[in-house]
Amino acid sequence: MTAAEHPVLPRQSTPPDDDGRPPQDRRRLIRRRLITATIIVLLIGIPAGYLLISAGQSRRSGQNKEAEASAQGLREGWPSRLQRRIFELPMPGNSLDVQYYETNNWKASRLYVEFRTTSAGLDRFLGRMGSGRSDLEAGKVTIGDRDQKVSGWKFGPGVEWAGTTHTNKDPRPTQDIMVNMTDPMNPVVYVVSAATP
Repeated sequence: MTAAEHPVLPRQSTPPDDDGRPPQDRRRLIRRRLITATIIVLLIGIPAGYLLISAGQSRRSGQNKEAEASAQGLREGWPSRLQRRIFELPMPGNSLDVQYYETNNWKASRLYVEFRTTSAGLDRFLGRMGSGRSDLEAGKVTIGDRDQKVSGWKFGPGVEWAGTTHTNKDPRPTQDIMVNMTDPMNPVVYVVSAATP
């Protein structure tokens, strides 16, 4: 046969999926898929987990604020640091039997606080407010009837009461303070701090 009878075929290239490397072994394939799956889970799981945690915290915060807003009268516990700062109530750290209640309207905001402290704690409290024990007047009732009704406090006879009012210029709050001095070593303090917006 002559060359004309046998056509010369061009050399064929290797198939496109064969790059000269041997095929992947099963272990390497599983490892690659596991890494890919882990990356996908992390990219989706971390933000989703963060959203769940954030939603839970937001819900609890809303429930706490709702409980506080719906409360009628004094409730046990300390007012928040923010409330104490806004209403300028430097309560002694060793206070016991702490109760508080906050009211807000377009005219004024009031924080009602009751706590038991020591004789030195009372001096610290009054001093930090810019007042002192000498400002307390025996038998004087400084918390008005309206505030007594809201808080449920009664300042009747049979108790050694002393009271004072600590006045500040607006917009700083003014505090009406009553102290039960029946046990002078463990006085009970009643405060209404009113701030006008």
